[in-house]
Amino acid sequence: MIEQALEEALAQCKLTRNEFSELLVRLLDYGVICRDESNVETVLYDRFQRCEPLIREWIAPLGLRLQHDSRFQFIRVYPPGAEVPGMPDQEEPHHGGFRARLSQQEVAAILVLRVEYDKSLREGQVDDQGCVALTLEALELGLRNLLKMSLPDKLAERKQLLKKLRQLRLIQFNGEDSEAVAETLLRVRPTIAQFVSESALAQLLESDTSNDEVEQVERITPASEDHSLFATEQ
Repeated sequence: MIEQALEEALAQCKLTRNEFSELLVRLLDYGVICRDESNVETVLYDRFQRCEPLIREWIAPLGLRLQHDSRFQFIRVYPPGAEVPGMPDQEEPHHGGFRARLSQQEVAAILVLRVEYDKSLREGQVDDQGCVALTLEALELGLRNLLKMSLPDKLAERKQLLKKLRQLRLIQFNGEDSEAVAETLLRVRPTIAQFVSESALAQLLESDTSNDEVEQVERITPASEDHSLFATEQ
């Protein structure tokens, strides 16, 4: 019965079961799809637009919620109990089983990205895609001023940090294999505004956030391409 209903729904969307499965698995594994990230995500985003109601119907029984920003063309899936911009909080309790954690360094960088994004937004320094330009030097300065932290000293660790921020679809950058990492220019995506809640941002700006407090911030998307949305660190 379910199989037949799915086949009928897919026929209306003009999708095959494999196409639907590829889209759903990618969304749950990465937690986010941005149309301008790659040719693959362009195809998947356009496919999502053809079957959005069906995707929502399939993930709803799991307690997952989906945010679709048609202006900036990205999709993000949220686990049970997560704060979702523009949506009421869920009343049912949750135990964080769908969540994974970012490292302290990653959380700190994300908080600073949000602060810098808001600053550029107020100054009107935003491009047509809603992105703002930020140098790695500015990110380093923000870490020092706001959190009394710094970027990793080792080149390999800096590259890994940038790779994870890009994997979360929070930034774009080129030249990841270059030795001139200090000269890397980042594009901070508008997704950062939904990734970091207003309450977290207010806490950062209104108090001297300690390293221990930063370490407690949870995230909702995979820490690496080897971990899905449903993985948690041990």
